[in-house]
Amino acid sequence: MGRRILLCVGNPDRGDDGVGPRVAALLRESAVQDVVECRGEAGDILAALEEVGEAIIVDASFSGAPAGTVRRFDLAAEGAPLSLDFGWSSHGFGLAEAIGLAHALGALPPVCVLFTIEGESFAPGAPLSAAAQAGAVAATARILADFPPNARSNGAAFSPAGKRVPPCPQSGKTL
Repeated sequence: MGRRILLCVGNPDRGDDGVGPRVAALLRESAVQDVVECRGEAGDILAALEEVGEAIIVDASFSGAPAGTVRRFDLAAEGAPLSLDFGWSSHGFGLAEAIGLAHALGALPPVCVLFTIEGESFAPGAPLSAAAQAGAVAATARILADFPPNARSNGAAFSPAGKRVPPCPQSGKTL
């Protein structure tokens, strides 16, 4: 199979869009090292998913649910929601398209779970809201419960402290 990664998507300089990087920081504090961060560009996300057996993805959403709401989607079992109107990503062209393309090409990891955290403000320069911060804490706890760092599923596991996964390539574009 391949390794397991935790792909945290978002831009910490855009308010609640920074919830993915906040989850990344919380996971690293819990000794999870296979954490990859991307700003949300589709090409970068596809590159991060290459040769991965398990992907746990975290991103902000904007669907109208209460801010801080954490939702979990099993993309491999349930299929990928392809509509941006579904409200599971705060990116205009990025995560939704990358997941849809990976699904269509048969390149979606065999285990692919998406956690979304509902945001309320995505203004440039805004801080992470209290609701998004609470959602990040809740999502981190759920990820650690569902995917323990040393547990194996389909032959992959998060690496405990020591091994680092290289960062997601940056496209050079800003959001």
